[in-house]
Amino acid sequence: MAGGQRQSRRRAGGRALLATLVLGLCCRAAPERIRYAIAEELGRGSLVGPLARDLGLSPAELPARKLRVASAAKRQLKYFSVSEESGNLYVSERLDREEMCGESASCSVSFEALLQNPLNVFHVEVAIQDVNDNAPRFLRDSFQLEINELTSPGARFPVGMAEDADVGSNSLQGYELEANAYFAVEVKESQDGSKFAELVLRRALDRESEQSLRLVLTALDGGEPPRSGTALLCINVTDANDNPPVFAQDRYRAILREDAAPGSTVLNVSASDADAGTNARITYGFGKMPAKVLQKFAVDAASGTITLQEALDFEDTRAYTVLVEARDGGGLVAHCKVEVEVLDVNDNAPEITMLSVSSPVPEDAPAGTVVALLHVNDPDSGENGQVSCELLSEAPLSIVSSPGGSYKVVTASALDREQAAEHRVTVVARDRGSPALSSRTALVLEVSDVNDNAPVFEEAAYSAYVAENNAAGAPVVRVRARDADAGANGRVSYWLAGGSAGAAPYVSVEARSGAVYAQRSFDYEQCREFAVAVRAQDGGSPARSSTATVRVFVLDRNDNAPRVLWPAAGAAGSESMSAAFEVVPRSAEAGYLVAKVVAVDADAGRNAWLSYELVQAAEPALFRVGLHSGEVRTARAVSERDAAKQRLVAVVKDHGQPALSATATLHVVLAESLQEALPELSDRDAVSELTSDLNLILLVALAVVSLLFVLIVSLLLFFKCRRSRSPPVFITSNKELYSTLRSKTPYNCCGSTLPLPYSYEVWLASESGQKDFTFLRPEAAALSDRLLAGEPRSGTQSGKDPPSPESSAQLGSFHSLNPSKGR
Repeated sequence: MAGGQRQSRRRAGGRALLATLVLGLCCRAAPERIRYAIAEELGRGSLVGPLARDLGLSPAELPARKLRVASAAKRQLKYFSVSEESGNLYVSERLDREEMCGESASCSVSFEALLQNPLNVFHVEVAIQDVNDNAPRFLRDSFQLEINELTSPGARFPVGMAEDADVGSNSLQGYELEANAYFAVEVKESQDGSKFAELVLRRALDRESEQSLRLVLTALDGGEPPRSGTALLCINVTDANDNPPVFAQDRYRAILREDAAPGSTVLNVSASDADAGTNARITYGFGKMPAKVLQKFAVDAASGTITLQEALDFEDTRAYTVLVEARDGGGLVAHCKVEVEVLDVNDNAPEITMLSVSSPVPEDAPAGTVVALLHVNDPDSGENGQVSCELLSEAPLSIVSSPGGSYKVVTASALDREQAAEHRVTVVARDRGSPALSSRTALVLEVSDVNDNAPVFEEAAYSAYVAENNAAGAPVVRVRARDADAGANGRVSYWLAGGSAGAAPYVSVEARSGAVYAQRSFDYEQCREFAVAVRAQDGGSPARSSTATVRVFVLDRNDNAPRVLWPAAGAAGSESMSAAFEVVPRSAEAGYLVAKVVAVDADAGRNAWLSYELVQAAEPALFRVGLHSGEVRTARAVSERDAAKQRLVAVVKDHGQPALSATATLHVVLAESLQEALPELSDRDAVSELTSDLNLILLVALAVVSLLFVLIVSLLLFFKCRRSRSPPVFITSNKELYSTLRSKTPYNCCGSTLPLPYSYEVWLASESGQKDFTFLRPEAAALSDRLLAGEPRSGTQSGKDPPSPESSAQLGSFHSLNPSKGR
């Protein structure tokens, strides 16, 4: 009957276990905690549960979220693993509940499930259900009992306790004794729930009929199928010892700090025996106890003093139950229990486990971004196990606590890689014990760059000075911009972004170095300065840029020789009739203005400062030229001994280095009137100075002088009606020639040295095949009219300028220059 009830209870327990397993596998935990329940002894690769599905993840999200498990207790991670493809939780090592949790009624493994992108943590708990995989086992294979023959029926004899590592219904349930005539077995349960066997004497023993008994004691558990263990009871029947020892207390209590030193006294037990002699001599010893208890404590056989043999560890075992027995000389034994409570001491510093670190972190990460996840555990209890965490650093980071002893390190403010590319912080965990214990670990966080800085030029505007006539490709200036970013974001390239009109073809910029080179040779006379804009652009995406202005100033070089405007350039070095000539009366005094050499220089500054010097003259002492004015004057009074014809050569020099020069040739005729000068001009030497194409005109002019006189008078009257500064009068047929001459004559050149005030007018001979021109003043034209009419010229004492020679009837054209004076 009792066996049937036990079988029914086992089957019911098995069904309850199966229902618990199915319910644990199918249930889905709250979003922050996942719970599963599995049976122990599952093989490697057994399914625990669909972890990814219970976390709300689809198979497509698994590669990006990178599901994995982590735990502060590394030994717990060896039992489970997560499939990267399916996200299911599997057993990675055989589970032995007894090895993992010992005698604890409940057994579970807790760890964290980590997700990346974004970082999140979930707490997973797997309950390990017991299966009946351990049979009850006695500490010894045999037990020796000595029972006095006078022992009355009903006497009880503890025979020990069997151990069963399983729990619940699979644990030890009872004992059975081999059938005999003297003894029965009863199961006794202590306050801590352990069951031990007691032999109950049913009838008196008779040593003379039977001196010893050998009985088999069987321990049974409640598993399905049940398991059992046996021990042999060797019972010796002794002579009468009718008084067993008696302990002063059935239960003793002792309290020890876990830092108690080995050898410390736990307490002293004592027992007495009413017998005398050998039967009253008591010895103390330990009863049947687990091996780990026997290793911790020792008892003095004579005094009953219990001492500590090994150091205690509150985190391993918080209480011990010690069974002490007192045996008299007659073999009677008494038992008592000693309960030892272990007090916790703050002997464990918090343990910091870095679960995950997201490094590097982009510098544009918003405040509150999780950069690290850590777990802190303190195995102590009470205030000794209460932990707080903090960060020791000035980095823009803070730490936030999470359930289950986890902490998140988050950004407290915006990051800036240009100020700090790396942050080193120290995480300090401190408990509330007295004294408090702490531990620390270093956290290194790298900050990755984003393109948040534009290139910055060292100067907002650059100035460069380049002498003209430079070689193409010569360096002009080098611009430099710096970008505080790193990598491609800080790699700067340079480009031309524009500039003043027409400046682009002048220079180019090298993209990598920022060197600006001349594209061609510069000409100061065409362009004195220009500006270009250089853009510096980094390699980020999107790119950032800035612009600087480069202003280039062209420096003048002395590359232009002076240009003689008067006398005409054709007169220099030629012996033709087109050469300019001046008539100087022989009555001219010293200082008489003969002519003025007019020259210009296209250069600027000192390169355009001109000086004049007379280098050749038939009478060097007769004439002089103004050093800076170019005015040719008589140096002394003209005498009768001076030759009628004078040829003067003046050189015009600038002040450049080296100096450049040009020459001007002036022909002077010493005569009182134009009529006196004509014979001098008509002889062979004068004729040889005129160009060959005027020879025929001179001969015809002599024959038709009267006709030319009428024509000249008409033209002089026409020019006299116009002011000396009025625009020139053009003959329709000679407009093209005037335009050409006008464009080639630099009246308005920058930096020219043409002296003012001087006015020039052009008179063209429309009827002549020659295209000669002259600079003529109206006053000179009137004077020439009077001369041709035979009127005597006025003397030099009148204060008026001497007249310039005019063309006579024999000349088809003439040249004259008279500067405007006193205007």
